[in-house]
Amino acid sequence: MDKAQTKLRRRQKAHLRVRGRVVGSSSRPRLAVFKSARYIYVQLIDDQKGETLTQANSREGEAKGKFEGGGKTKSAARLIGELIAERAKEKGIESVVFDRGGYQYHGRVKEVAEGARSAGLKF
Repeated sequence: MDKAQTKLRRRQKAHLRVRGRVVGSSSRPRLAVFKSARYIYVQLIDDQKGETLTQANSREGEAKGKFEGGGKTKSAARLIGELIAERAKEKGIESVVFDRGGYQYHGRVKEVAEGARSAGLKF
């Protein structure tokens, strides 16, 4: 197995461990983070109903022109965190559970969480 596959498998196993403890509901949905090499994606998920309530990502037009360096920077991640918090507030959601997706709570993942907290979401 090459290095990329090993890294992916490690993240997937870590994500399964996190998902064993973190479950979203309609009153307190799961804030799930996925990051690729170029973009960052965030969703609010109600696991009991099995549906995505809202989402935000660094590819969409509303966020695309607001940061420099593309969607892979920490500033982009913070902006996406603030954007998902605004959309959650519009739907009447005040608190969430954070699903880091198997990634370390560091860098862009941490910035998403801090951006969402700064915009008023409670973890």
